[in-house]
Amino acid sequence: MTQVPPEKKKRIASIRRQLAQANVDYYAQDNPRLLDSEYDRLFRELEALEGQYPQLKTNDSPTQRVGEDPIEAFESIEHSVPMLSLSNAANEVEVAQFDRRMQEALGREGVAAEYFAEPKYDGLAISLIYKDRALSHAITRGDGMRGENVTHNVQNNWRYSSNTAQECAECDGGERRDHHAS
Repeated sequence: MTQVPPEKKKRIASIRRQLAQANVDYYAQDNPRLLDSEYDRLFRELEALEGQYPQLKTNDSPTQRVGEDPIEAFESIEHSVPMLSLSNAANEVEVAQFDRRMQEALGREGVAAEYFAEPKYDGLAISLIYKDRALSHAITRGDGMRGENVTHNVQNNWRYSSNTAQECAECDGGERRDHHAS
């Protein structure tokens, strides 16, 4: 295993502190202080350092987490399917790395795949759950396993369509997962 220079250990610790504070500011305080571009730059630097020194990768690293714990002021609801985050890819090398990871994860190495990409927009990741063509729950991503119940906020502040729902459907961004009630 590669010996880790002390300055690299310090840099990793510094980046983790900066990203952890940025996550608290963004997710828990609703008061982002770090530009998205700077957050992404620091995140990529941390990913590269953890890739170079895998012995320093920890489960609590920002690279291993999705979102933050749900805010206590809101009721916490468990997602029926984990609501994970997609990877960012800012250049051709990162797109090729993403493709390789997806092929490996699916057990389809060497099989060509087609992707659809669009610019990254900052916004709220939310799961909308419909039952009998009516909005039942609106849940933020939270930590990916549990999110905040923001149903009341959605009903009162956003236009959402009951026409997108069948008997029971869960919509996550543009994706729709139909559930069949028994």
